[in-house]
Amino acid sequence: MKNRVKKLIAVGMASAMTFSLAACTSGSDAGNSDSGKTENQAEKKQTKAGTGRIGVAMPTKDLQRWNQDGENMKKQLEDAGYEVDLQFASNNVETQVSQIENMISGGCDVLVIGSIDGDSLGTPLKTAEEEGIPVVSYDRLIMNSSAITYYATFDNYLVGQKQGEYIVDELDLDNAAGPFNLEIFTGDPGDNNVNFFYGGAMDVLQPYIDDGKLVVQSGQVQKEEVATADWSTEKAQSRMDAILASNYADKNLDVVLCSNDSTALGVENSLEANYDGEWPIITGQDCDKPNVKNLVAGKQSMSVFKDTRKLAEQTVKMVDAIMSGSEAETNDDESYDNGTGIIPSYLCEPTVVTLDNYQKMLIDSGYYTESDVK
Repeated sequence: MKNRVKKLIAVGMASAMTFSLAACTSGSDAGNSDSGKTENQAEKKQTKAGTGRIGVAMPTKDLQRWNQDGENMKKQLEDAGYEVDLQFASNNVETQVSQIENMISGGCDVLVIGSIDGDSLGTPLKTAEEEGIPVVSYDRLIMNSSAITYYATFDNYLVGQKQGEYIVDELDLDNAAGPFNLEIFTGDPGDNNVNFFYGGAMDVLQPYIDDGKLVVQSGQVQKEEVATADWSTEKAQSRMDAILASNYADKNLDVVLCSNDSTALGVENSLEANYDGEWPIITGQDCDKPNVKNLVAGKQSMSVFKDTRKLAEQTVKMVDAIMSGSEAETNDDESYDNGTGIIPSYLCEPTVVTLDNYQKMLIDSGYYTESDVK
Protein backbone atom coordinates (compact mmCIF):
# COMPACT_ATOMS: atom_id res chain seq x y z
CA MET A 1 0.00 0.00 0.00
CA LYS A 2 2.79 2.43 0.89
CA ASN A 3 4.54 1.91 -2.47
CA ARG A 4 1.25 2.44 -4.31
CA VAL A 5 0.67 5.68 -2.44
CA LYS A 6 4.17 6.85 -3.29
CA LYS A 7 3.59 6.17 -6.97
CA LEU A 8 0.38 8.14 -6.97
CA ILE A 9 2.09 11.00 -5.18
CA ALA A 10 5.04 11.11 -7.56
CA VAL A 11 3.41 10.67 -10.98
CA GLY A 12 2.28 13.85 -12.65
CA MET A 13 4.09 16.25 -10.32
CA ALA A 14 5.41 18.40 -13.14
CA SER A 15 6.78 21.14 -10.89
CA ALA A 16 9.12 20.02 -8.16
CA MET A 17 11.91 21.55 -6.15
CA THR A 18 14.59 18.92 -6.59
CA PHE A 19 17.99 17.97 -5.51
CA SER A 20 19.83 15.98 -8.21
CA LEU A 21 23.08 14.31 -8.91
CA ALA A 22 24.11 14.43 -12.56
CA ALA A 23 27.08 12.26 -13.40
CA CYS A 24 29.03 13.57 -16.42
CA THR A 25 30.56 10.17 -16.81
CA SER A 26 31.61 8.28 -19.86
CA GLY A 27 31.68 4.73 -21.06
CA SER A 28 28.56 3.08 -19.59
CA ASP A 29 24.86 3.53 -19.02
CA ALA A 30 25.56 3.03 -15.28
CA GLY A 31 23.51 -0.12 -15.13
CA ASN A 32 20.22 1.63 -15.90
CA SER A 33 18.65 -0.90 -18.26
CA ASP A 34 15.72 1.45 -18.95
CA SER A 35 17.94 4.47 -19.43
CA GLY A 36 17.23 5.50 -23.01
CA LYS A 37 20.62 7.28 -23.01
CA THR A 38 22.16 8.52 -26.22
CA GLU A 39 24.78 6.63 -28.22
CA ASN A 40 27.16 9.43 -27.35
CA GLN A 41 27.35 8.10 -23.80
CA ALA A 42 28.59 4.70 -24.94
CA GLU A 43 31.28 6.29 -27.11
CA LYS A 44 32.90 8.29 -24.30
CA LYS A 45 36.12 6.97 -22.81
CA GLN A 46 35.99 4.74 -19.74
CA THR A 47 36.43 6.48 -16.41
CA LYS A 48 36.99 4.98 -12.98
CA ALA A 49 35.84 5.57 -9.42
CA GLY A 50 37.84 8.01 -7.32
CA THR A 51 39.04 10.16 -10.20
CA GLY A 52 37.58 13.21 -11.92
CA ARG A 53 35.82 16.47 -11.14
CA ILE A 54 32.45 16.70 -9.40
CA GLY A 55 30.23 19.79 -9.63
CA VAL A 56 27.91 20.19 -6.66
CA ALA A 57 25.08 22.70 -7.23
CA MET A 58 22.97 23.24 -4.10
CA PRO A 59 19.71 25.22 -4.02
CA THR A 60 20.38 27.62 -1.15
CA LYS A 61 22.28 28.41 2.01
CA ASP A 62 19.13 29.80 3.64
CA LEU A 63 18.22 26.47 5.25
CA GLN A 64 20.73 24.78 7.54
CA ARG A 65 20.13 21.31 6.12
CA TRP A 66 21.27 22.29 2.60
CA ASN A 67 24.51 23.72 3.98
CA GLN A 68 25.09 20.41 5.73
CA ASP A 69 24.17 18.42 2.61
CA GLY A 70 26.65 20.42 0.56
CA GLU A 71 29.50 20.21 3.05
CA ASN A 72 28.93 16.51 3.74
CA MET A 73 28.87 15.78 0.03
CA LYS A 74 32.01 17.82 -0.62
CA LYS A 75 33.94 16.18 2.20
CA GLN A 76 32.99 12.63 1.31
CA LEU A 77 33.61 13.10 -2.40
CA GLU A 78 37.02 14.61 -1.69
CA ASP A 79 37.79 11.77 0.72
CA ALA A 80 36.93 9.37 -2.11
CA GLY A 81 39.50 11.08 -4.35
CA TYR A 82 37.35 13.46 -6.41
CA GLU A 83 37.88 17.16 -7.08
CA VAL A 84 34.76 19.07 -6.01
CA ASP A 85 33.24 22.38 -7.14
CA LEU A 86 30.48 23.30 -4.63
CA GLN A 87 28.06 26.09 -5.57
CA PHE A 88 24.88 27.47 -3.96
CA ALA A 89 22.24 29.23 -6.08
CA SER A 90 20.49 31.40 -3.44
CA ASN A 91 17.13 29.94 -4.55
CA ASN A 92 17.53 31.70 -7.90
CA VAL A 93 16.66 29.45 -10.84
CA GLU A 94 18.59 31.46 -13.43
CA THR A 95 21.71 31.33 -11.26
CA GLN A 96 21.41 27.59 -10.90
CA VAL A 97 20.87 27.01 -14.61
CA SER A 98 24.02 29.02 -15.30
CA GLN A 99 25.98 27.10 -12.67
CA ILE A 100 24.97 23.74 -14.12
CA GLU A 101 25.74 24.82 -17.69
CA ASN A 102 29.17 26.02 -16.57
CA MET A 103 29.84 22.74 -14.78
CA ILE A 104 28.93 20.76 -17.90
CA SER A 105 31.02 22.94 -20.21
CA GLY A 106 33.83 22.97 -17.66
CA GLY A 107 34.35 19.24 -18.03
CA CYS A 108 32.87 17.93 -14.79
CA ASP A 109 32.66 14.18 -14.58
CA VAL A 110 29.77 14.36 -12.11
CA LEU A 111 27.27 17.10 -11.29
CA VAL A 112 25.48 17.05 -7.94
CA ILE A 113 22.51 19.36 -8.45
CA GLY A 114 20.21 20.60 -5.71
CA SER A 115 17.52 21.82 -8.07
CA ILE A 116 15.26 24.72 -7.12
CA ASP A 117 12.74 23.97 -9.88
CA GLY A 118 13.14 20.79 -11.86
CA ASP A 119 11.12 22.06 -14.80
CA SER A 120 13.47 25.02 -15.20
CA LEU A 121 16.47 22.74 -15.67
CA GLY A 122 15.22 21.29 -18.94
CA THR A 123 17.94 22.83 -21.09
CA PRO A 124 20.98 21.78 -19.03
CA LEU A 125 19.48 18.35 -18.30
CA LYS A 126 18.89 17.81 -22.02
CA THR A 127 22.49 18.81 -22.67
CA ALA A 128 23.68 16.43 -19.98
CA GLU A 129 21.70 13.58 -21.51
CA GLU A 130 22.94 14.34 -25.02
CA GLU A 131 26.52 14.32 -23.78
CA GLY A 132 26.05 11.01 -21.97
CA ILE A 133 25.77 12.40 -18.46
CA PRO A 134 23.71 10.23 -16.11
CA VAL A 135 21.54 12.15 -13.63
CA VAL A 136 20.70 11.00 -10.11
CA SER A 137 18.09 12.99 -8.19
CA TYR A 138 19.19 13.68 -4.65
CA ASP A 139 16.57 13.96 -1.92
CA ARG A 140 13.97 15.60 -4.20
CA LEU A 141 12.83 13.74 -7.27
CA ILE A 142 13.24 15.55 -10.59
CA MET A 143 10.04 15.08 -12.55
CA ASN A 144 9.47 14.62 -16.28
CA SER A 145 13.09 14.26 -17.34
CA SER A 146 14.45 11.16 -19.06
CA ALA A 147 17.95 12.21 -18.00
CA ILE A 148 17.42 10.77 -14.50
CA THR A 149 19.40 7.61 -13.79
CA TYR A 150 19.10 7.18 -9.99
CA TYR A 151 17.34 8.75 -7.03
CA ALA A 152 19.03 9.04 -3.61
CA THR A 153 16.83 10.21 -0.75
CA PHE A 154 15.33 9.48 2.62
CA ASP A 155 12.01 7.72 2.85
CA ASN A 156 9.99 10.92 2.94
CA TYR A 157 6.63 9.20 3.14
CA LEU A 158 7.96 7.48 6.25
CA VAL A 159 8.96 10.89 7.66
CA GLY A 160 5.31 11.95 7.57
CA GLN A 161 4.18 8.61 8.94
CA LYS A 162 6.54 8.90 11.89
CA GLN A 163 5.25 12.40 12.67
CA GLY A 164 1.65 11.22 12.54
CA GLU A 165 2.35 8.13 14.62
CA TYR A 166 4.15 10.22 17.22
CA ILE A 167 1.04 12.39 17.59
CA VAL A 168 -1.21 9.33 17.87
CA ASP A 169 1.00 7.85 20.60
CA GLU A 170 1.54 11.05 22.58
CA LEU A 171 -2.16 11.90 22.66
CA ASP A 172 -3.11 8.23 23.07
CA LEU A 173 -5.72 8.79 20.38
CA ASP A 174 -6.85 5.17 20.32
CA ASN A 175 -7.90 5.36 23.97
CA ALA A 176 -8.31 9.00 25.03
CA ALA A 177 -11.72 10.62 24.78
CA GLY A 178 -10.62 13.85 23.14
CA PRO A 179 -11.35 15.92 21.19
CA PHE A 180 -7.91 17.48 20.70
CA ASN A 181 -7.20 20.66 18.72
CA LEU A 182 -4.76 20.27 15.83
CA GLU A 183 -3.20 22.70 13.36
CA ILE A 184 -1.14 21.70 10.31
CA PHE A 185 1.91 23.31 8.66
CA THR A 186 3.74 21.84 5.68
CA GLY A 187 6.26 23.31 3.25
CA ASP A 188 6.66 24.91 -0.14
CA PRO A 189 4.01 23.75 -2.62
CA GLY A 190 6.65 23.54 -5.36
CA ASP A 191 8.68 20.98 -3.41
CA ASN A 192 7.73 17.46 -4.49
CA ASN A 193 8.69 16.11 -1.05
CA VAL A 194 5.79 18.03 0.50
CA ASN A 195 3.48 15.48 -1.12
CA PHE A 196 5.23 12.68 0.74
CA PHE A 197 5.53 14.46 4.12
CA TYR A 198 1.91 15.59 4.06
CA GLY A 199 0.63 12.33 2.57
CA GLY A 200 2.40 10.13 5.10
CA ALA A 201 1.21 12.15 8.09
CA MET A 202 -2.36 12.59 6.89
CA ASP A 203 -2.73 8.90 6.07
CA VAL A 204 -2.19 8.36 9.81
CA LEU A 205 -4.16 11.35 11.16
CA GLN A 206 -7.09 11.72 8.75
CA PRO A 207 -9.17 8.92 10.34
CA TYR A 208 -9.00 10.70 13.69
CA ILE A 209 -10.00 13.99 12.03
CA ASP A 210 -12.92 12.23 10.33
CA ASP A 211 -14.01 10.75 13.67
CA GLY A 212 -13.85 14.15 15.39
CA LYS A 213 -11.14 13.14 17.85
CA LEU A 214 -8.81 15.64 16.19
CA VAL A 215 -10.37 19.03 15.44
CA VAL A 216 -8.72 21.64 13.21
CA GLN A 217 -10.25 24.85 14.56
CA SER A 218 -8.91 26.96 11.69
CA GLY A 219 -10.55 24.64 9.17
CA GLN A 220 -7.29 24.57 7.20
CA VAL A 221 -6.57 20.95 6.34
CA GLN A 222 -5.97 20.64 2.60
CA LYS A 223 -2.38 20.62 1.41
CA GLU A 224 -2.77 23.90 -0.45
CA GLU A 225 -4.19 25.57 2.68
CA VAL A 226 -1.40 24.47 5.00
CA ALA A 227 1.55 25.06 2.65
CA THR A 228 4.37 27.42 3.64
CA ALA A 229 6.10 29.15 0.71
CA ASP A 230 9.89 28.70 0.72
CA TRP A 231 9.61 26.68 3.95
CA SER A 232 9.85 30.13 5.53
CA THR A 233 10.01 30.49 9.32
CA GLU A 234 8.64 34.01 9.04
CA LYS A 235 5.69 32.95 6.87
CA ALA A 236 4.86 30.07 9.22
CA GLN A 237 4.99 32.47 12.16
CA SER A 238 2.69 34.96 10.43
CA ARG A 239 0.15 32.25 9.61
CA MET A 240 0.22 30.93 13.18
CA ASP A 241 -0.26 34.48 14.49
CA ALA A 242 -3.47 34.71 12.48
CA ILE A 243 -4.67 31.24 13.51
CA LEU A 244 -4.12 31.95 17.20
CA ALA A 245 -5.88 35.31 17.04
CA SER A 246 -8.91 33.88 15.27
CA ASN A 247 -9.31 30.52 16.99
CA TYR A 248 -7.46 30.16 20.26
CA ALA A 249 -8.25 33.18 22.42
CA ASP A 250 -10.22 30.90 24.76
CA LYS A 251 -9.11 27.41 23.64
CA ASN A 252 -6.07 25.25 24.14
CA LEU A 253 -4.05 24.15 21.14
CA ASP A 254 -3.06 20.53 21.73
CA VAL A 255 -0.83 19.67 18.78
CA VAL A 256 0.79 21.23 15.71
CA LEU A 257 1.90 18.99 12.86
CA CYS A 258 4.89 20.74 11.27
CA SER A 259 6.55 19.01 8.34
CA ASN A 260 9.99 20.43 9.10
CA ASP A 261 11.98 22.46 11.60
CA SER A 262 11.92 25.84 9.85
CA THR A 263 8.11 25.86 9.93
CA ALA A 264 8.11 24.48 13.47
CA LEU A 265 10.40 27.32 14.55
CA GLY A 266 7.93 29.88 13.17
CA VAL A 267 5.10 28.19 15.05
CA GLU A 268 7.12 28.20 18.27
CA ASN A 269 8.03 31.87 17.87
CA SER A 270 4.36 32.73 17.41
CA LEU A 271 3.28 30.70 20.43
CA GLU A 272 5.83 32.40 22.64
CA ALA A 273 4.51 35.81 21.64
CA ASN A 274 0.77 35.15 21.43
CA TYR A 275 -0.34 32.09 23.37
CA ASP A 276 -1.02 31.65 27.08
CA GLY A 277 -2.44 28.12 27.09
CA GLU A 278 -0.80 24.78 27.73
CA TRP A 279 2.11 24.25 25.34
CA PRO A 280 1.19 21.92 22.47
CA ILE A 281 2.93 18.89 21.00
CA ILE A 282 4.98 20.12 18.02
CA THR A 283 6.61 17.92 15.37
CA GLY A 284 9.51 18.78 13.08
CA GLN A 285 12.16 17.41 10.74
CA ASP A 286 15.90 17.91 10.12
CA CYS A 287 17.10 18.48 13.71
CA ASP A 288 18.21 22.06 12.97
CA LYS A 289 20.26 23.56 15.78
CA PRO A 290 17.64 26.14 16.94
CA ASN A 291 15.01 23.40 17.04
CA VAL A 292 17.20 21.01 18.99
CA LYS A 293 17.73 23.83 21.48
CA ASN A 294 13.94 24.21 21.67
CA LEU A 295 13.58 20.46 22.09
CA VAL A 296 15.98 20.55 25.04
CA ALA A 297 14.03 23.52 26.43
CA GLY A 298 10.69 21.72 26.09
CA LYS A 299 9.35 23.89 23.26
CA GLN A 300 9.45 21.20 20.54
CA SER A 301 8.44 17.60 21.09
CA MET A 302 10.30 15.77 18.34
CA SER A 303 12.19 16.14 15.09
CA VAL A 304 12.74 13.53 12.42
CA PHE A 305 16.49 13.13 11.98
CA LYS A 306 17.80 12.68 8.44
CA ASP A 307 21.52 12.07 8.82
CA THR A 308 22.88 13.72 5.69
CA ARG A 309 26.22 12.00 6.25
CA LYS A 310 24.52 8.69 5.39
CA LEU A 311 22.82 10.14 2.33
CA ALA A 312 26.11 11.64 1.15
CA GLU A 313 27.81 8.28 1.67
CA GLN A 314 25.19 6.51 -0.44
CA THR A 315 25.41 9.15 -3.15
CA VAL A 316 29.20 8.82 -3.32
CA LYS A 317 28.66 5.08 -3.84
CA MET A 318 26.35 5.93 -6.74
CA VAL A 319 28.99 8.23 -8.21
CA ASP A 320 31.60 5.48 -7.91
CA ALA A 321 29.31 2.98 -9.62
CA ILE A 322 28.50 5.37 -12.46
CA MET A 323 32.13 6.31 -12.98
CA SER A 324 33.22 2.67 -13.10
CA GLY A 325 30.39 1.62 -15.41
CA SER A 326 28.67 -0.65 -12.90
CA GLU A 327 25.24 -0.71 -11.29
CA ALA A 328 24.64 1.36 -8.17
CA GLU A 329 23.06 -0.17 -5.08
CA THR A 330 19.33 0.56 -4.84
CA ASN A 331 16.62 -0.65 -2.46
CA ASP A 332 13.45 0.56 -4.21
CA ASP A 333 13.00 -0.03 -7.92
CA GLU A 334 9.23 0.28 -8.16
CA SER A 335 7.91 3.28 -6.19
CA TYR A 336 9.26 6.41 -7.86
CA ASP A 337 7.97 7.24 -11.32
CA ASN A 338 9.04 10.72 -12.41
CA GLY A 339 6.71 10.81 -15.41
CA THR A 340 9.19 9.20 -17.80
CA GLY A 341 9.53 5.87 -16.03
CA ILE A 342 10.51 4.25 -12.74
CA ILE A 343 13.71 5.68 -11.28
CA PRO A 344 15.91 3.16 -9.41
CA SER A 345 16.21 4.59 -5.90
CA TYR A 346 18.04 4.26 -2.61
CA LEU A 347 16.06 5.32 0.46
CA CYS A 348 17.81 6.01 3.76
CA GLU A 349 15.65 5.57 6.85
CA PRO A 350 14.87 8.61 9.05
CA THR A 351 14.85 8.43 12.86
CA VAL A 352 12.66 10.14 15.45
CA VAL A 353 14.66 12.31 17.87
CA THR A 354 13.21 13.39 21.20
CA LEU A 355 14.54 14.68 24.50
CA ASP A 356 15.11 11.05 25.52
CA ASN A 357 17.53 10.15 22.72
CA TYR A 358 18.95 13.39 21.28
CA GLN A 359 22.22 12.93 23.19
CA LYS A 360 22.85 9.54 21.60
CA MET A 361 21.59 10.41 18.11
CA LEU A 362 23.06 13.88 17.69
CA ILE A 363 25.89 14.42 20.19
CA ASP A 364 27.43 11.00 20.73
CA SER A 365 27.29 10.33 16.98
CA GLY A 366 29.34 13.46 16.30
CA TYR A 367 26.65 15.19 14.26
CA TYR A 368 26.68 18.12 16.72
CA THR A 369 28.69 19.11 19.76
CA GLU A 370 27.03 19.75 23.10
CA SER A 371 27.65 23.49 22.73
CA ASP A 372 25.78 23.51 19.39
CA VAL A 373 22.45 22.71 21.06
CA LYS A 374 22.68 24.20 24.53
